[in-house]
Amino acid sequence: MSEPLGGLLSTIHHVGRIHHVAVVVREMNAALGFYRDILGLAPGPVVPIPMDRVNIAFLPVGEVRIELVEPTDTTTGVARFLTTRGEGFHHVCFEVADISATLTRLAVDGVELIDTAPRAGAEGPVAFLHPRSCHGVLVELIEAPGGPAWASLFPAGFRAPGAAG
Repeated sequence: MSEPLGGLLSTIHHVGRIHHVAVVVREMNAALGFYRDILGLAPGPVVPIPMDRVNIAFLPVGEVRIELVEPTDTTTGVARFLTTRGEGFHHVCFEVADISATLTRLAVDGVELIDTAPRAGAEGPVAFLHPRSCHGVLVELIEAPGGPAWASLFPAGFRAPGAAG
């Protein structure tokens, strides 16, 4: 059987591990208190992501993380989500080997993309898929470390957005 789209690998039909599950919170410190003090998870630092107008913190749970997302501006999609749906599950993030190739394949398959090209995320190249194509779930894709989008998005090496220095 020949490769689809002139050689795009058939493996782009498969996602890797779950990278993280995101939860929208009203107040980061209160949420961190619950996850840290009640559930015993060790949170990483709270990181402002100015381009998305949110603060985030990751909490490792085995090989997966929970990402807490706190909007810092009432006009963002995350803030609107919080207003209409309240705190809770926001999105799931899957790791992929080649995010650009995966986005191309998904577009060909008729999946509605929010991001048609990868962009710099807090932990690497990311893109979002619209919930209308994902049975009501917002899906984020993140490229595995060392994938092809890393060099173009982070030519001077990876530095987390919002990181000091």
